[in-house]
Amino acid sequence: MALKEFIVAIELGSSKIRGIAGKKNTDGSIQVLSLVEEDATECIRKGMVYNIDKTSLCLQNIIKKLKANLKTEISQVFVGVGGQSILSVKNVIVKQLPDEEIITGDMINEIMDNNRSMIYPDKQILDAITLEYKVGTQFTIDPVGIPAKSIEGNFLNILQRKALYNNLEKCFEKAGINVADYYLAPIALADCILKKDEKRLGCVLVDLGADTTTIAVYYRNIMRHLAVIPLGASNITKDLTTLKMEENEAEMMKLKYGSAYTDPEQEADEEKPTTYTIEGDRTVPIEEFNNIVEDRMLEIVANVWSQVPDGIRSKIIGGIILTGGGSRLKNVKEAFEHETKVSKIRIANDSTLSLSGNIEELNNNNGIYNTLFGLLNKGDMNCAGSVPQDLFDQRPVTGGVKQTQAELERIEREKREREEAERIRREEEAERIRREEAERAAIAQEEKEKSGFKKFLDGAKDFFTKLVSEKDEEK
Repeated sequence: MALKEFIVAIELGSSKIRGIAGKKNTDGSIQVLSLVEEDATECIRKGMVYNIDKTSLCLQNIIKKLKANLKTEISQVFVGVGGQSILSVKNVIVKQLPDEEIITGDMINEIMDNNRSMIYPDKQILDAITLEYKVGTQFTIDPVGIPAKSIEGNFLNILQRKALYNNLEKCFEKAGINVADYYLAPIALADCILKKDEKRLGCVLVDLGADTTTIAVYYRNIMRHLAVIPLGASNITKDLTTLKMEENEAEMMKLKYGSAYTDPEQEADEEKPTTYTIEGDRTVPIEEFNNIVEDRMLEIVANVWSQVPDGIRSKIIGGIILTGGGSRLKNVKEAFEHETKVSKIRIANDSTLSLSGNIEELNNNNGIYNTLFGLLNKGDMNCAGSVPQDLFDQRPVTGGVKQTQAELERIEREKREREEAERIRREEEAERIRREEAERAAIAQEEKEKSGFKKFLDGAKDFFTKLVSEKDEEK
């Protein structure tokens, strides 16, 4: 029997394209139904599409494999956006008020829209994160209801090069795959593996991929910085080929013998062989091998740490969280601790999600599939069925293009979100008015009581004055 409801997500990594299908249960857990992958080394570099035809073919193969496993059609997919071109930029929007006014939800929406309208040469905004608002000299997350003469919105805009984003859209269009929505892969990953305390106290999430390393900095539950550096675990592998090895041999040797960091004191106390055996009679000098691995890894760590803003470094109480294929390297925690002087370091092999299913990768995750699990968790529309669906063929059209089920569901979802936001705004406005009326009533009561007491004092004064006057007359 064909499945009628599931979610499909696709991740375009730096060396692999992966697809996943799963079903969300009522208790919040996720049943993983299928997980497939395609080698993407010939069409994707550092997480970015450079060959549209080959990428489209890989995407088609992903969908074919998923459909074969699910034994049903796939109507749409969710896609994770990442890669080297992703970067974050801070932006400030200031709104001056003609006189001291109470800040409303409409004012905040206007500031957010103005931020979204910012133009960056050759780049577009993928997401905008509200950091805080400055009202007078005070900073707050929720300024609605506060009287002020001006308000300043501080935002973190996540950007990507327009050309690369357009290439990504062309790939899915050429492959005939309908995209329900694009999600920022680093945010999906963070929501999947970071603990609440880590986000609140301040932490650095480091996704060590093959060709790139992604750094996301959190503090007080808000992402403060996002960057992607063009260095990854494959750089170590390529460096090792200088020891006259094939790349596949270098990768095998790296995983078997490679160490991200060696303690000089411990190394001096141990006696070890002087060479590693590759195959047969072929060997490589251990010292030279170790130096190559360690030097490149420490370079990656140094570049990661340089991305953490100076004002945040001393606030990283939640520590550093490592994930991705590169986190499997031996002594990787020690390398980060040595370079950053941060003692609290965690390797996040498993996600915080409740996952189940007869999928081998669930038991051998090693951090490789965490982003994919995060994307699956963010999906919020059914991906089962075929496209286009006859049910919506007679619906109204927009711009001459028939609205797909995904578009209609998205419009309906946005409508509900707007209605909910308006409801909350009305409730907040009513609560503000109630508070103001209560304050006015309290002030009036206080004035009334003061006035009554003053009358009493005046009356008592008149009484004693009259009494004294009468006594003087008697004398």
